[in-house]
Amino acid sequence: MAFSVVFHHDATDPLAVISAPPPNESSHERAAREEREVEAQRISDLIDDEIRAERAVRKKEEDVVKILLLGQSESGKSTTLKNFRMRFARDKWIEERASWRAVILLNLVRSANAILDALSQEMDDIVPDGLDDAFKFDDYYRQYKVRLSPLQAVESNLKGLLGATEDIQPRKQISPTTPCGSPEFFVRSRTWRNFLQTTQGPEFPRPSFQQDLPTLLDSTDVIANGKDDIKALWRDSDIQDMLWRRRTRLEDSAGFFLDSIDRLSVRDYEPTDEDVLRARLRTLDIQEHELIMDDETDAPKWRIFDVGGSRTQRHAWLPYFDQVNAVIFLAPISCFDERLVEDSRVNRLEDSFILWKAICSSKLLSRTILILFLNKMDILEQKIRHGVMVKRFLPSYGDRPNEMNDVVKYLRQKFKDTVRYCSPEPRVCHIYPTSVTDTKTMSVTLISVRDGILREHLKRADLF
Repeated sequence: MAFSVVFHHDATDPLAVISAPPPNESSHERAAREEREVEAQRISDLIDDEIRAERAVRKKEEDVVKILLLGQSESGKSTTLKNFRMRFARDKWIEERASWRAVILLNLVRSANAILDALSQEMDDIVPDGLDDAFKFDDYYRQYKVRLSPLQAVESNLKGLLGATEDIQPRKQISPTTPCGSPEFFVRSRTWRNFLQTTQGPEFPRPSFQQDLPTLLDSTDVIANGKDDIKALWRDSDIQDMLWRRRTRLEDSAGFFLDSIDRLSVRDYEPTDEDVLRARLRTLDIQEHELIMDDETDAPKWRIFDVGGSRTQRHAWLPYFDQVNAVIFLAPISCFDERLVEDSRVNRLEDSFILWKAICSSKLLSRTILILFLNKMDILEQKIRHGVMVKRFLPSYGDRPNEMNDVVKYLRQKFKDTVRYCSPEPRVCHIYPTSVTDTKTMSVTLISVRDGILREHLKRADLF
């Protein structure tokens, strides 16, 4: 005896009407319908799982303090990141420190080659512009060029060791807007991360370390053989006058490494914290580091992003503005008399103001904590002590005293006014005069920055 299944549903319930099986459904039709329902349920479960996973990620992200380091190229962003890591990720920092040896040697060699390039151009000039009575470099100096010529190969070998990309600009006449010597080189962030020597101890170096060691030792030997000539050139008053007259700008750390050549040119040299802090390595792409800023178990992680500051890299900033907790902006105020490498028509300090105004005006960053480092105070002090007049390059400075404290006070107020008039809504901006190569002062500054950001983070999480 056959039984027919009768489904009863409330005709007033639209959902029941829709979900009810069709009348007179055959067994084949029912099997097909049930198969479709199983598949629909599977898809629904997958969507639910994705939603739960997304919520978990979002919850985890809420416990991460996201920091952006912004500023023009050579403003001190990477050095600031090094300070963060040296202070709050000490163990990892020590593990990686030895890997900076190649970068430090490259910085030293590039500075020496920059001086030799300037000397070559000086000697090639038949009559320097308007300098008929200038000191003429004779064959005595030409011998330096010959004896130190192996440094060109050392520079090339160290670049190859680091995986540097080809120079993007050819050698050209040295100008006051660009560091002299060989053009800037770049290392991709991933290449640099692969190069870093992360060790468990001296007896467990990374596998490729033994392959790198001969290049490092050979480079060290060449530098050691020429160190007396390098020191003689660097300390020669006529060379210094020539560098000043030609407005040759070396890297900020050039003097530090050239003065330390005796220590750097030994086979068992080990980089110090200050060596690594002053070493310059320009990386492409974004550098990201996670730090634990507090010893408490429930303390949030910090994720710090160091983004490129050259004009060609600034388009990559925007995606990182989302859900950022704080922006640390570096304005190198010592650069009032310098111009951008990318565009010699633009004053570097003016470019910093333009960038700062854009950041303050951004609606995406309207609730973001703003921290401003008026950086390179040490270099500003040197320039003012040597008689460089700020008002010559910054007419709005007027007749104010040409003293460091007065200059800093004036620029500080200019940056504060930009925050006040350009921000979409009122907010506080924390301003610190800094020299990011001064580790002791920076340690105190970073603790203050950390505490201020954490207070705001807790307030917004309704935990304060």
